[in-house]
Amino acid sequence: MADPVRKLLTGSPGGGAQADEGVEEGGGVKCSKNRLEMKLVQSGSENSSEAGLTNDITALVLRRQVDRRKAAVYLTLIGLLIFTTAFLLGYVSFRGMCHFCVEEGELVPVEDPAGPDHSAGGGVIYMGELRDMLKKYLREEKIESTVRRVSRATHPTGSSEGNALATEILQSFQKLQMDHTWTDSHYATLQYPSRAQRNALWLVDADGTELEEILLDSADYCAYSATGTAMGGVVYVNYARKEDFDKLRVLGVALNGSVAMARVGGGVSFAEKVWHAQEAGMVGVLIYPDPADIPQDPRRLGLNGNVAISEHVHLGSGDPFTPGFPSFNHTQFPPTQSSGLPLIPAQPVSANVASKLLSQLVGMSCPQGWQGRLPYVRCVLGPGFSVEGRQVKMAVYNSMSPVLLNNIFASIEGKAEPDQYIIMGAQRDAWGPGAVKAGVGTAILLELARTFSTMLQNGFYPRRSLLFVSWDAGEFGNVGATEWLEGYLSMLHLKAVAYFSLDQAVMGDDTLSAYTSPLLADLIEGAIKQVDHPKHTGQSILSLAETQGGWRNKIVKPLYLNSGAYSFTSFGGVPAMELRFHEEGRVYPFVNTQMDSAERLQELLQGRLGVVGLAVGELVGLMVLRLTHDLILPLDVTCYSTAALRLSSQLNQLSAELQVRGLSPQWVYSARGDYSRAAKTLQEAIKNTDIQDERMTRLYNTRIMRVEYYFLSQYVSAVETPFRHVLHGRGEHTLSALTEHLALLRSDPQLFNEARFRRQLALFTWTLQGAANALSGDVWNIDNPF
Repeated sequence: MADPVRKLLTGSPGGGAQADEGVEEGGGVKCSKNRLEMKLVQSGSENSSEAGLTNDITALVLRRQVDRRKAAVYLTLIGLLIFTTAFLLGYVSFRGMCHFCVEEGELVPVEDPAGPDHSAGGGVIYMGELRDMLKKYLREEKIESTVRRVSRATHPTGSSEGNALATEILQSFQKLQMDHTWTDSHYATLQYPSRAQRNALWLVDADGTELEEILLDSADYCAYSATGTAMGGVVYVNYARKEDFDKLRVLGVALNGSVAMARVGGGVSFAEKVWHAQEAGMVGVLIYPDPADIPQDPRRLGLNGNVAISEHVHLGSGDPFTPGFPSFNHTQFPPTQSSGLPLIPAQPVSANVASKLLSQLVGMSCPQGWQGRLPYVRCVLGPGFSVEGRQVKMAVYNSMSPVLLNNIFASIEGKAEPDQYIIMGAQRDAWGPGAVKAGVGTAILLELARTFSTMLQNGFYPRRSLLFVSWDAGEFGNVGATEWLEGYLSMLHLKAVAYFSLDQAVMGDDTLSAYTSPLLADLIEGAIKQVDHPKHTGQSILSLAETQGGWRNKIVKPLYLNSGAYSFTSFGGVPAMELRFHEEGRVYPFVNTQMDSAERLQELLQGRLGVVGLAVGELVGLMVLRLTHDLILPLDVTCYSTAALRLSSQLNQLSAELQVRGLSPQWVYSARGDYSRAAKTLQEAIKNTDIQDERMTRLYNTRIMRVEYYFLSQYVSAVETPFRHVLHGRGEHTLSALTEHLALLRSDPQLFNEARFRRQLALFTWTLQGAANALSGDVWNIDNPF
């Protein structure tokens, strides 16, 4: 066996070349002929030669196995290197793209395209760190001390105290080293009690002869009341709501020519009460706080029986003598006035005055649920008195005056999108000390401004700009804020992302309410999850609300007329929110009185004013952080589909009645469908787009920001109908007016006006269709089957 092998290795005839090729092909190794021959010569015998040859073959085989192992090791190392490199690249890319990772515990980097360094140390600040930073720098003691400082004296608009407070706030902003601080001034016509003649109330006989004067406090008045005298019988109208007057008409009570006696509250403002009375043909309105609604025991934080509550009665906001226009001094206006100014006089009175008048009434007994708690009063409706021919006479002598308003601004400029604003504001003026009316909001505003300024010095770089505003003339119907909106309306819908009103933010510590545009509702959940309830340490606001029926049902509420946020949404088309802590089942009784002091508020809160104010500051601050941080604005554009769906459902239920009159709801159905599809399409497009693309992000955000503005009806005048929002506004163009009229088809068909309904349906439908078209983006994306 050794011979063939020897011949193969020594290259003997018949096998050399083939052997070399065979070895080279089979193992990839070519052996040296001479080296092998030397080994054969040195061997001593044939046996030893055969052993040497065997050893050489073994060496070759082992060498071949080692080479294979080395190759395997090299391949493994190369594979690990490729995998590690790919993993690191993917991790870095994912971190840069993860802008929606905002759940609790996740870290989301704050982008700053203006430069690579995000802090003094050049590191990246994450959303979780920003939340911690916000909570670290917010100080409850500063909130309490500012409330006391602001409410140390009355400071109405135009007074020396009011001007001194405005200067103090401006200086506070300037000390914070904001990017910009400035004052925006307007001249507005405001109404005050006359210094020459006091408002008065008398009991008179049938001839108008004054029998007895009922004394009124000279400081109590309703701003923008009609002036002059009114005389007639007195009718108790409960809260003076529309349904209350409907009930009185059904009962056959004589309203025309009478004076209304209305209770404070009932979910309607003084302006709405006066408007309803005027529509009913009444000649004047007296408004009083009933003990059933407003606590009257001063020993238990209640009003004194001689205290009245004041409030303006302009059914609108802003300067009523420049409706729809800004009150700049250099602008000349034609003589005009708001359609919301009342034509009848209104006057607030105390519970004692109301008791004196109502105790003398005769007539039909009150409907169930109308009984108040005035002492010695049997609830009857009037209008007659127990003494035949007796009436009441009221006189209002308020006077108009042009006043310089000063809104105070400060801003932190955004680094990536500085032309997009998140705005926080609070009313500054108050007829009384105004601890709740002006002090709380101003204190939280200044503390948020200080906190964000401190965060900026510690590495916080907001993507969008922050505006902090102290508004003037809020007591007169948010005049300062509305005049600013009117002055910059043409640009604000392109720049204002959201507005947060801090007015009356603390009226208790029991229940949180968020009066908000639906677009902002989803922001609330993330905030209340991270803030402890001020009355239940260690328990978040969300967890407590979930045990009480769910946070949406418990916390989220619609905007209301006198809210500081209302004008921004219903007039300006800007999503807005107003947060408030209050007592469950008990109102804070001192708002709009001379008793609204920091001491009484602290007593109500048992010394926790700073704690509750801090909770509000944290909630607003967290929502502002989210709005200024996210690449895509976190506004829910699908929310208005639900409102349109409810209308569609109601129309469907009344389809038979509509068809009899030749009315078709098909266009409403189509518009609703178009809006729903456009909203969902936009959401899907955002999910499937690289949001690192600044151009696409900008386009999407522009469409999102304008959604609220899309629902301002373009078919009604801003002068005649300033609250043009079809879902939150007031007027014939609104969804509420449409559904109310539609309900008459079954409740009272004779009052249904087909021409009016056609107009209402058209106004709403085309506004909804316009919103759908705008949300779709470009004209070639619009679905128009008609």
